[in-house]
Amino acid sequence: MAHAAFDAEAGAAAKPPAADAGAAFVLESKGTWWHAGFHLTTAIVGPTVLTLPYALRGMGWALGLTVLTAVGAVTFYEYSLMSRVLEHCEARGRRHIRFRELAADVLGSGWMFYFVVIVQTAINTGVSIGTILLAADCLEIMYTSLSPNGPLKLYHFIIIVAVALAFLSQLPSFHSLRHINFASLLLSLGYTILVSAACIGAGLSKDAPVKDYTLSSSKSEQTFNAFLSISILASVYGNGILPEIQIYGGPFSNRRLQATLAPPAAGKMMKALVLCYSVIAFAFYIPSITGYWAFGSHVQSNVLKSLMPDTGPALAPTWLLGLAVLFVLLQLLAIGLVYSQVAYEIMEKSSADATRGKFSRRNVVPRLLLRTLYLAFCAFMAAMLPFFGDIVGVVGAVGFIPLDFVLPVVMYNIALAPPRRSPMFLANTAIMVVFSGVGAIGAFASIRKLVLDAGQFKLFSNNVVD
Repeated sequence: MAHAAFDAEAGAAAKPPAADAGAAFVLESKGTWWHAGFHLTTAIVGPTVLTLPYALRGMGWALGLTVLTAVGAVTFYEYSLMSRVLEHCEARGRRHIRFRELAADVLGSGWMFYFVVIVQTAINTGVSIGTILLAADCLEIMYTSLSPNGPLKLYHFIIIVAVALAFLSQLPSFHSLRHINFASLLLSLGYTILVSAACIGAGLSKDAPVKDYTLSSSKSEQTFNAFLSISILASVYGNGILPEIQIYGGPFSNRRLQATLAPPAAGKMMKALVLCYSVIAFAFYIPSITGYWAFGSHVQSNVLKSLMPDTGPALAPTWLLGLAVLFVLLQLLAIGLVYSQVAYEIMEKSSADATRGKFSRRNVVPRLLLRTLYLAFCAFMAAMLPFFGDIVGVVGAVGFIPLDFVLPVVMYNIALAPPRRSPMFLANTAIMVVFSGVGAIGAFASIRKLVLDAGQFKLFSNNVVD
């Protein structure tokens, strides 16, 4: 019934409306599957991989690696389902270039449009604030290593990062970022190799902590830590802008070729996903295993901090750690650009004129003004709330998980309507139930950490609260 209801209007579907400025400029369809792969890699593979040894710490070797693999398999499956839903809608005259419009169409509810746009905007703004803060923290680490008593403070570096992003943000579209995101892919491989080599060296060093892989003696604490680790893994794998990237890299970039392409969206997006997950397999497993092996239950939430302990000597050469921090800094700029695109698309949909050229004065002036103001706001929030990681954890639990783990399987079950007793329908339902629970528990865990850390919070602090 749901399938029939969804397809009922297909025969009467009108021609798609003319593209608005947000679609024509920010989400312009010029990309290939490998460009989409670069964008996906930048959106998923970031410095958050340095938290993976900490996630294993909460579950131990066997369960940790099993869940790491399972969450990766689920996200790959979900993203492929999203391609199928996009293809299904396209075949029925409904080509969607925005997640919020796709969700509202498939689920048949106007409120879903606003739910998705609010959650998606919160995620992307939160990530933009977080990337500015973390990039500034990287700059401060390098600065203090060269000038321990220098006059510059954290907010100075936040301003520097925001100015750099404001300059780069004038690149008008996703397509404009393809070379930057290819460099981002290489950077992620670079610091993964450096950090993993540093962990191996540290694990063999006489200064390394005693290797202890035991879990908490309390069963309740073990359970809580395991769910917190699962929430971390879900957030690391998650990304809230996938449908926009899928359309960007989709096969209908050239409408004249539409009839000759087989398969459509799913085929090209699958290639992009294979490229992305090939990088993920390397960038997620290697630092997870080497970091947890080297530090065991003593590993910190960012394995770089384990390599640079507050007391005692660094456990890796200074040049290696400095180069890894530099690679992280540069990739954070690329991540900030990618996650800003949804905000830019929303702004340009209303502010720009699609009948004028994207580089006309009519469109350049509002683009320059609005994107700069957006980044100024993000920079101000990063300076005011340098403990933003805890807040982003809450946003991730209530945002990433619904958008990336719950909605895709729900939309697939409604749009393509597999038989209710089929393995696919049952698997999709199980994924929806399990990750809804993980999201609820993850939100509780993140709020709990926020409350526990409240005593450390100080507005406009010069230190980032871990």
